[in-house]
Amino acid sequence: MLSQLRGNPLIICLIILSLALLSFSPIPPVSAGERPCPKAAPWIPGAEHQTHACLDDLTTPGLLRSGHTVQADWAGLHSLQTPPPTQPVPGIQIDGYFPDTSRFNTHHGWNHDAQFVIRLPERWNGKLIITGAPGNRRQYALDFIISDWAVSRGYAFASTDKGNSGTTFYQDGDKPGDAVKEWHHRITELTKAAQKAVGKHYGRQVKYTYITGISNGGYLTRYALENHPELYDGGVDWEGTLFTPDHNLLTVLPTALKYYPAYKQGDPRAAGAMIRAGFQPGSQFLWEVHYNVYWDLTQRIYREEFDPDYDGSLEAGIPFCSSGTPGCDADYDYHSRPPEVKEAIHKVSLNGKIKKPMITLHGTMDTLLPIRTDSDIYSRMIRQAGHGKKHRYYVVEGGTHTDSLYDDHPDKLRPILPCYRKSLDLLESWVEKGKKPPQNRHISMKKEQPATDCL
Repeated sequence: MLSQLRGNPLIICLIILSLALLSFSPIPPVSAGERPCPKAAPWIPGAEHQTHACLDDLTTPGLLRSGHTVQADWAGLHSLQTPPPTQPVPGIQIDGYFPDTSRFNTHHGWNHDAQFVIRLPERWNGKLIITGAPGNRRQYALDFIISDWAVSRGYAFASTDKGNSGTTFYQDGDKPGDAVKEWHHRITELTKAAQKAVGKHYGRQVKYTYITGISNGGYLTRYALENHPELYDGGVDWEGTLFTPDHNLLTVLPTALKYYPAYKQGDPRAAGAMIRAGFQPGSQFLWEVHYNVYWDLTQRIYREEFDPDYDGSLEAGIPFCSSGTPGCDADYDYHSRPPEVKEAIHKVSLNGKIKKPMITLHGTMDTLLPIRTDSDIYSRMIRQAGHGKKHRYYVVEGGTHTDSLYDDHPDKLRPILPCYRKSLDLLESWVEKGKKPPQNRHISMKKEQPATDCL
């Protein structure tokens, strides 16, 4: 494995920043950009521990200077060509955690999960954005792509680590599926607490609450609008993870692990097998980095979460094993596994019954959560459940799972972030003014069209 990675800085960077997620950056008690706080500091109901800081700037440039973000949490999610905010947003940041028994999150030296961050700009627009960390990242993961947009627009912002994080998150919980199920509780817990705290801080109730997120954060957006519509006014789902008893990560990734090595060795049948499994034709230029960085680890840790008995006494299988090796995830056949595995998936499954307006975005070149096995299916689920009028589905040609890959393939990819931020604008108009957004559409990528143009 190391020999494969030597000399490839992109893969090394992605592994270090996107998957390992083991870095620790303490927030100093007093730092540049911090100023005295008013005596009546905001208080988060239900939090076991919390701290607050009054800052000159709540956007990432200011947070980096003051030490109130962790760059490893959000590195690799955006294109390096995306400009950071230029205007500072003064306000208050609250960091803390809710009661929890697990200790995966080492930020601040707390060694405590269920950590959250809440940001309160001085000039508040009366609204609140809620989000959960994507992948196995932590609470600062959305600072650049979501929080910057939110606080710059006057939103209060709140994010959670989902209650467990890192590549051994499956160790949390008593039964298969419990670690992912905890994500539901944590996003709901944060929403209720943030709504109360924000309203009390500003002296008036939150007028609109929106939920949004990317990847696993998109999954939580879907879950929340299906199960807790009373808490939200709408949401934007950026390529959310699909969990149903019939369609999930475990029904797709084993095919990639089994056939990619043969594809790389020149087997002409291997690419066809992967495309039939759902991977996009023409996405082959992304397969190597996904095999080395995403597919293997993602399959093993999520399979361990839902089906720990598959590999016996092993924990999360054998990295990069060859098909035919006993207990190898390349040979994992979800549909032949015992009913208990489907039951574990079922308790975190989506049903498509969204009850508030939602916009979904997904890129055609998503090579971790292929669009045909994810959002295409979820969009059909929404329509079949009779909730299609509350949904808009925008397919972004050339979009992939993380915009950082655009920097290496600008001729073949486009960043989704501009389309995402435009979708937040459209959601606001839909909810607050009754202006319906464009119907479901395929956003084409034309050579003469700037990558930032969208919708």
